[in-house]
Amino acid sequence: MSALIDKLVAENLKALKPYESARRIFAGGDSNSETWLNANESPFANDYSIDSDHLNRYPDCQPPSVLLPYAEYAGVQNNQLLISRGADEGIELLIRTFCTPGKDKILICPPTYGMYAISAETCNVAIEKAPLNNDFSLNLETIKSFQGQVNLVFICSPNNPTGTSVDKEQLQQVLTHFADSALVVVDEAYIEFDAQNTWAPELANYPNLVVLRTLSKAFALAGLRCGFTLANSEVIHNIMKVIAPYPVPEPVAQIAAQALSNSGLQQMTQQVEYLGIQKQQLKQQLLQFPELELIGDDKANFILFRHPLKQALMDFLVANSVLIRDQSKQHNLENCLRISLGTQQQNEKLLALMASFFSQQEQTA
Repeated sequence: MSALIDKLVAENLKALKPYESARRIFAGGDSNSETWLNANESPFANDYSIDSDHLNRYPDCQPPSVLLPYAEYAGVQNNQLLISRGADEGIELLIRTFCTPGKDKILICPPTYGMYAISAETCNVAIEKAPLNNDFSLNLETIKSFQGQVNLVFICSPNNPTGTSVDKEQLQQVLTHFADSALVVVDEAYIEFDAQNTWAPELANYPNLVVLRTLSKAFALAGLRCGFTLANSEVIHNIMKVIAPYPVPEPVAQIAAQALSNSGLQQMTQQVEYLGIQKQQLKQQLLQFPELELIGDDKANFILFRHPLKQALMDFLVANSVLIRDQSKQHNLENCLRISLGTQQQNEKLLALMASFFSQQEQTA
């Protein structure tokens, strides 16, 4: 059977290494005994109710109960919005809709979110790279050199894993430069932590602008898998040609609608403010440790840092049931680890373990 599978599997998938999500690296586990600070999830688990009356029916492809309040929340027209199974599906839908397999290319700016490249590879679409500058700003000269060579330009802002937002003037230049040749996709998965820098209001000014959003981060609904693509109506119309017939399950729509209610939005805002306070406190405490260097910026719900003892520290934390994320394989992020913000109690547990680790290092030096 292995020979048959090897014969039949798509050529572009044979050498593909799957995206190493946080759950693939640390699968299973008892969430009550382990402190999960590795996936940029919210530490909050909010209560929702489900009405089972309609679970015997297929759901709306684009349920108005979610589409209308999110359009209002994002400040866009109803026909400028599409709901998908997380922003990850939005990435794949854009590639499937606007790139011809074996012919077209996308452009990414590493270090950045890994699913842009993985989705392209699974669709047999080539990938070009314009690495960020050392300060994690866009390398405009390199990006512009790909005009006419790529169909999609993916830019994450705030960027995962650097926590940096793209300068507005730089992004304007990119949008203008590719106005007649490519869609510029601004991934705003973390925008609630940097709300003043959203590009959603600019859709009317830039027909080639696409914005990706999600309920996974600030809304504390990573398990729901609900994301949004914001774009001009022509872009949305064409994506609707390739999306699955029932992409939003009924329970997902019900919970998303509750999260987007006035009380849900208020709760989200309060939790974002809480995490902002935790972020500043955690940054200050991290700087007490020897040789630890904060990297990038803090415009999201995580902190990136570099330390020469990266691997030993990571191993120590994992052994003590505190999970953070190794980012050292990414471009220009040697010896870097990323901490997702937790509750005050979770952050204090992390800091106590780190203090213990560095104390042991001093004693054995």
